[in-house]
Amino acid sequence: MFAQPFRKNDVESGSRPLYPMMLESPELRWSFIRKVYSILCFQLLATIAVASVVVSVHPIATFFVSTGAGLALYIVLIIMPFIVLCPLYYYHQRHPVNYLLLGVFTICLAFAVGLTCAFTSGKVILESVILTAVVVLSLTLYTFWAARRGHDFNFLGPFLFGAIIVLMVFAFIQILFPLGKISVMIYGCLASIIFCGYIIYDTDNLIKRYTYDEYIWAAVSLYLDVINLFLSLLTVFRAADS
Repeated sequence: MFAQPFRKNDVESGSRPLYPMMLESPELRWSFIRKVYSILCFQLLATIAVASVVVSVHPIATFFVSTGAGLALYIVLIIMPFIVLCPLYYYHQRHPVNYLLLGVFTICLAFAVGLTCAFTSGKVILESVILTAVVVLSLTLYTFWAARRGHDFNFLGPFLFGAIIVLMVFAFIQILFPLGKISVMIYGCLASIIFCGYIIYDTDNLIKRYTYDEYIWAAVSLYLDVINLFLSLLTVFRAADS
């Protein structure tokens, strides 16, 4: 018998399916997953860079909070990502327009994150960053492990959507009738749990359901999960620190 050539037997070798009854090529799915996570890494690096500039250059934050033009620009930065999502949905398969729109979307959210961090202590920001990184990595590894063993998390979709609606109503009530530090911490904890669920749900979709042309939407979904988890944890730590 001829000796068989050595083949790497790790999870990315493509020799094993990512989940039971997988009909597509594991190599193609792994290539898609790597592409999505590469885009996500660039988004997170851009967010860190922009937010760091906003936090370290104090006149930027001062301009946004002390002038009418700064406040108007801040409102535009908050609304702009939602506006960009509309053409991004239409052009998400058209290169390079999809990357350009994704860049605008990311930079606008990065400014919003930076302005939030500008009025937060460094200790609270560091705690939120570390915990976010640990949670995201742990949940991602868990979802890949669970998918390999046949678990499916598609059932979480309706529950998470309902939870987001409750969270939005909670936030609206909190704006109209502030209930104090305890309610803010409760809101932050609930939001953190919900976005942990979304990380599992979107990672499961990345493994099984997104088509190869939907890499932009997959990256946007995971990016929003990570950013919202960070902001939720920031809310909890900031309320506890005040």
